[in-house]
Amino acid sequence: MRAAVLTHTRTQYQPVLFLPPYKSFLSLTIYFQENSRIPLTAGSISHPREAKKKSEIQRLTCVSSFGSQAFSRPEKMMVVIDQYILGTFFASLFALVFIYILRHNSSNDKSRGKKTVKGGNLFLKTQNDSARPSDDVGNAALDNASGTDVIIVGAGVAGAALAHTLGKEGRRVHVIERDLNEPDRIVGELLQPGGYLKLIELGLEDCVEEIDAQRVQGYVVFKDGKTARLSYPLESFHSDVAGRSFHNGRFIQRMREKAAKLPNVRLEQGTVTSLLEENGIIKGVKYKTKGGQEMRACAPLTVVCDGCFSNLRRTLCNPKVDVPSYFVGLVLEKCQLPFENHGHVILADPSPILFYPISSTEVRCLVDVPGQRVPSIANGEMAKYLKTSVVPQIPPELCDAFVSAVEKGNIRTMPNRSMPADPHPTPGALLMGDSFNMRHPLTGGGMTVALSDIVVLRDLLKPLHNLNDAASLCKYLESFYTLRKPVASTINTLAGALYKVFSDSPDQARKEMRQACFDYLSIGGLCSSGPVALLSGLNPRPLSLVLHFFAVAVYGVGRLLLPFPSFKRIWLGARLLASASGIIFPIIKAEGVRQMFFPATVPAVYRAPPVN
Repeated sequence: MRAAVLTHTRTQYQPVLFLPPYKSFLSLTIYFQENSRIPLTAGSISHPREAKKKSEIQRLTCVSSFGSQAFSRPEKMMVVIDQYILGTFFASLFALVFIYILRHNSSNDKSRGKKTVKGGNLFLKTQNDSARPSDDVGNAALDNASGTDVIIVGAGVAGAALAHTLGKEGRRVHVIERDLNEPDRIVGELLQPGGYLKLIELGLEDCVEEIDAQRVQGYVVFKDGKTARLSYPLESFHSDVAGRSFHNGRFIQRMREKAAKLPNVRLEQGTVTSLLEENGIIKGVKYKTKGGQEMRACAPLTVVCDGCFSNLRRTLCNPKVDVPSYFVGLVLEKCQLPFENHGHVILADPSPILFYPISSTEVRCLVDVPGQRVPSIANGEMAKYLKTSVVPQIPPELCDAFVSAVEKGNIRTMPNRSMPADPHPTPGALLMGDSFNMRHPLTGGGMTVALSDIVVLRDLLKPLHNLNDAASLCKYLESFYTLRKPVASTINTLAGALYKVFSDSPDQARKEMRQACFDYLSIGGLCSSGPVALLSGLNPRPLSLVLHFFAVAVYGVGRLLLPFPSFKRIWLGARLLASASGIIFPIIKAEGVRQMFFPATVPAVYRAPPVN
């Protein structure tokens, strides 16, 4: 249909619709009430200036493309439209709406756990639109279609597990690790049952297979020739759930291999030298490749997992690192532990000694040496110290294997670092693993905390399609620091408190606390299963930890006051309670009282979607 073109300037009018009945066509009559000049053009009228000035409404005639005759009236303007064209228009509009609804429903069906392939990469569809954060965080498709979603600095336990987890979720991940050869460390070799459950949740439980990992069922504590056997409370779990001990390097290599098999995970050897910052936003990293070439990598989110010696953490947190002691590591070969499938803790002087299996033929021994320095290995001071001070305090069954390991000379040391989590929420970046939070490795809780943190971060990122709004993403991820607290703060506090209680001290009140702790654990029942559940990550409740800790202190006071109290014993009991408070309250304060015990009062928690 050749349509007329209407042009008007400086015109105010009110349209009134009138539809007179016609047999073969519809007429649309429009009345214009003129308040000023109405120059109109139609058909051959080329410009409003050529229109004839009239005081009455001008006549405009349009002829339909189907040959309907024109009509005109002196005070009306009529536009004739064929009824079939109008019907076709509404039918087409209805069809478009119907197709859009079908396509929208199809997309929602695919979002329930399915992934779509786009450009060779996997993209995650949201599982629950109602759980998404607001639009400023990003509910549109991924903008960075040809790049990287997440850069991970470091491929240790935390970095490798996170790479696999996010890659499996459809994120495009670039991992940069300083050395991709198998690590050789003397810590990170004991995974508690709570950590193993997180490993199952992440789909990484097969990484403890084919590395000669050993099942660990609990601990045995030795003191002055007496023993207290503490088994993990695993009655309500599947028979496969237990602790695992292994060579740290073998475990990490298995996770790296599994992550590298995902098509959207790139594992590269290189040394990250700095973070790329622009207007307070971390845009990526600057690194050197294995060949020495300087490169830049950019992504909406950079996760720093470069371990306890991190050189990047200073821009992302307040690193208050404390080194209370060193671990001296040995490997005992072809020896049998007194209690099979158990870790052994000797309450020695001046601090604990640990034994646990790391393969079917090897036992790891870690001797804690308090202070900021250790005897020299090079001049033989260390070997002398181990033979004269340690050997008399370990079980007789292990003495020969221990002396043989010392004489072989394969002695290694590792600083035991403690650092509470004190982050600067920084747009575009996040800290995880030992670069973010450390505790004394006495309880072997580091990997449990790291894996738990990865589960929390995975659930937070799951509903997000777009990570490119750095400021909104940073505000949204502030909930991570509170949601991680139940597991992290329980394990951190217990590790710090137990190390101080288990270490010998010239203070008589501390000695009484140490003895009370051993006796309390020896009672059995809830007195042993409760603390062990906390230590193993099976019961991440800070309040339960505080109750058990002060139950030990009260038990110690009771020992002093029975059967007959004296002024000296009452005074010692008061000092014991003061000592217990002086041990645990500073640790709780560093962890954050509000986040530990009153997380519901932290506003950031409610920015996160519901977590199943």
